[in-house]
Amino acid sequence: MKQDFNIAGKKITVEENIIDRAVRYINPIKANQRFKARTMQAISGAYLGARHDRRQTVMWNTSRGDADADTLHDLPTLRQRSRDLERNAPIATGAINTTTLNVVGTGLKLQSHIDRDILNMTDEEADAWEANTEREFRLWSESHDCDASRSLTFTEHQELAFRQTLVNGDHFVILPRIPRKDNPYTLALQHIEADRISNAQGQANTSKICGGIEKDEYGAPVTYHICNQHPGSRFNSADRTWAKVPAFGSNTNLRNVIHLYKIFRAGQTRGVPYLSPVIETLKQLDKYTEAEIMAAVVSAMLTVFVKSETGDADFAPMDPTDETKAKTTDEDIKLASGVVVGLAPGESIEQVNPLRPNTGFDPFMMSMFRQIGVALELPFEVLIKHFTASYSASRAALMVAWTFFKQRRQWLARHFCQEIYEIWLYEAVAIGRISAPGFLSDPLIRKAYCGSTWIGDAPIQIDPEKEVNASRERIAVLLSTVDEETAFITGGDFETNYPRIKKEVKMFKDLGIQHPAMEKAPQPIAAKQDATQS
Repeated sequence: MKQDFNIAGKKITVEENIIDRAVRYINPIKANQRFKARTMQAISGAYLGARHDRRQTVMWNTSRGDADADTLHDLPTLRQRSRDLERNAPIATGAINTTTLNVVGTGLKLQSHIDRDILNMTDEEADAWEANTEREFRLWSESHDCDASRSLTFTEHQELAFRQTLVNGDHFVILPRIPRKDNPYTLALQHIEADRISNAQGQANTSKICGGIEKDEYGAPVTYHICNQHPGSRFNSADRTWAKVPAFGSNTNLRNVIHLYKIFRAGQTRGVPYLSPVIETLKQLDKYTEAEIMAAVVSAMLTVFVKSETGDADFAPMDPTDETKAKTTDEDIKLASGVVVGLAPGESIEQVNPLRPNTGFDPFMMSMFRQIGVALELPFEVLIKHFTASYSASRAALMVAWTFFKQRRQWLARHFCQEIYEIWLYEAVAIGRISAPGFLSDPLIRKAYCGSTWIGDAPIQIDPEKEVNASRERIAVLLSTVDEETAFITGGDFETNYPRIKKEVKMFKDLGIQHPAMEKAPQPIAAKQDATQS
């Protein structure tokens, strides 16, 4: 016996050997069972997880689609459910808020760090250029003119863009040029919700256009198709049109559209919501929590039933009392503390006990929070703000969470803040507000001028004294710099703080008081050598 199979484009042939033929001669039924087993083994390979003949996996149906095939069809539903959870499910709301708060916080702030060697600048010249550029950027970023709707500052743009990326899976920002009175810069930011980027008139996805994004043969975006209104809008739904916005400018090659999304698979065109892996779990927990709350409310009410042998309790013998404010004509009986109620012969009271609050509710929810936290990369202590363990355990949970927050912060800085800063700097140089010779002609020089870091809020600290001592030791053994430790401990900038510290030390000295920093200041090397020699 011989049989051919075509598995994923690969031809597999299963043929009886001499032992199989011998068994078939003696017992055909046994031979057929052997051949079936060998066939399933050949098809499934050596991994149990790929077997189709096991009870555990026989009903496990999976998708073979590429990134877009597995994503685009489900995206509208995922977005809608993600938004609903963010609005109504406490754990989902907390996960989004906690991640946004720790990644963005009060905002990522520009710290210019140009390449002084390539630009052939002295330290004094470079410091002056960086300080001037940071001032100019604050002029634009701290004004509402940086927003097309004149509602947000750049810090608020960061929070909105990151939150929408988490909730919807991806987010778009277009960069129109809008002249403003009393502002030299025309660059503005306009947020576009993910639903508005779609194929015109609901056309089917193709290899060239998927999810409203036209791509070239390498998968790079060429054109974005933007609907003039949200598909869920109830106004002017019949007047929907789609604008085609080029991904890059034809002359400057600068981005016209910033598309924020996390890429998990090669060829992925659109992003998926942050809550996607736990949407069903969160919804079920929300329903379970609501049911437990209702059961607890019911149990808090004294619920009694009057049991009658005739099945017709009329409460006629009830004697009204001033405490219950009852009347003999009442159709229901009012209960009060210490009240005595008369019942007819054959009637008795039975009380219902729903056994709530449920003692197993909290342990079960904690177990589920741990699973949700793993999927969202948030330790459950951080997810539910539950720090009741030891200092070491709590600090470990915070450090694991901070690793995730730091990675997302760097992602936001690179794909949003830095992109916008480079586009803004191009305009600042073009209109002569900032002097940068060679910026518009040499890509290497432009890159040298665009060097920067983005400083955000410091991570949460359980024991600040221990953290400060650890920072002091890292600086002492040259594992870190004062600038890095300032950013880590307080989220500040040492270069910005330095002139202020000098001013404060002088002010304390004028008052005849020693500044606290001077009490713990490290001893100069020369002074240490003199003390040793003496």
